[in-house]
This record gives sequence, structure tokens and C-alpha cells, in this order.
Amino acid sequence: MVCPFDMALDRELWRWMPDSVSLYFTRTGFLDAPVDVDLCRDLNNHSEIAAAVRSVLAVGPRVFGYACASGSFVYGMAGAQELSHCMLAAGAPAAVTTSEALVRALDMMGIGRIAVATPYTSALTGLLCDFLSESGRSVVAQSGLGRDHEIWTIPYAVTCDLIRSADHPDADAVFVSCTNLWTYDVLGVMEAELGKPVLSANQVTAWATLSEAGVAAESLSVNDGQSLFARVA
Repeated sequence: MVCPFDMALDRELWRWMPDSVSLYFTRTGFLDAPVDVDLCRDLNNHSEIAAAVRSVLAVGPRVFGYACASGSFVYGMAGAQELSHCMLAAGAPAAVTTSEALVRALDMMGIGRIAVATPYTSALTGLLCDFLSESGRSVVAQSGLGRDHEIWTIPYAVTCDLIRSADHPDADAVFVSCTNLWTYDVLGVMEAELGKPVLSANQVTAWATLSEAGVAAESLSVNDGQSLFARVA
């Protein structure tokens, strides 16, 4: 997993992994800036990402994931694809970004209308909505917390309220963005409450990388409560 320098949720991504799978985390260089559009553009640095890939090639990962939603959607669908191509050029045998993983999940589940919940500033949330529109989705509602720092400290209760505020009767699903926002323990609870799929950035990243590695089916036994994994079955 190639992550931004401030990624604090290694443990959450591990929770989606079956026992047979190991994760090797590598990070891009430190940037002293708030989490805003400019920072996310800086995170989309191909030289940094290629170096991060090369730093763990020696252990032979089967697939590389770029675990950052905003860093992969900030330049649209083409930008997300370019990041995957960058990882492949650096030696990754297979690669997928969080934003590409989201599109694949929505395609697989047949979701066309979506509500968006983010911890981001309004400008960054807007770019996510633009990305989803470019992918052919209709964003029917959105809600953000306006946070530009220490997103990993946001408690579950706040995230649940955020999801509720983002939901809309016309939405087929709710997507909770940011790989640095804890979501694992609330997805099933919120799905039961809202009566629709609730997807998160780490969830789709885990699912897509496992799929690329050819071990997605194995993951189902440990994630029956998570909508995306359950629906793959």
C-alpha cells in the first residue's frame, strides 16, 4: 500500500485482509500543509509514488494500491489512471488507486446515484463530486466536515452523523471518502439504519487490491458484515 505521509489507518486496512494476506506499507514524503486541494495535488507526485513502489518491490507484492482518495481523484479520472500507470512503470505487477477502486465497486454494484460524505473542505468535496460525475454517476447529495488536519482523530459518532446528513432518498448508496477516516465498525450499522449500501474509501481500496491479487473470494469469510464484500459473494 502506497500511502500519503499522514496515513494513520494502517490497522483499518489490515482488518479487511484475510489471514493469508500481508500488507507492506510505504509512504510519500512529508509535506507541512493543511489537507486541502493544493496538498492533494502535491500528493499526486509521480516521482514520490514511483519511489515508494520501488522501496518495497524486493519483497514481491502481488499488487500495489495507492491508498488515498483525494490524491487520486484531484486530477479527475485521467489523473487516477495515470497514477496506476506510474506504479506499473515503477515495477508494480498490478496497481489500482482508491478512486479507481470506487468506480469499479460502483460499476459492480450497479450504482448510478450516490450521496457523498467527506471530512474534507468544501472545495475538495466538490472535486470528488466532479470525479464521480465524470465516471457517469449522479451525485444527489453531499456533506462535509470542513476538516483540513488530523482527520484520523474524528470519532465514529461524528462519522455516523456525517453519513446521516449526506444521505438522500434518491441515493442508491452513500460513499464515505478519505482513507484516513475510521469507518470499518460503522458501515454495517449505517447500512442497516439507512437501508442502502454505505461504502468507504478503505473498504473499496481493500476490495479492489484483493481482487487484483486474486484473493477476493477468500476475504468474504471475514467480512460478511461489510456490504461490498458481501455483495461480491
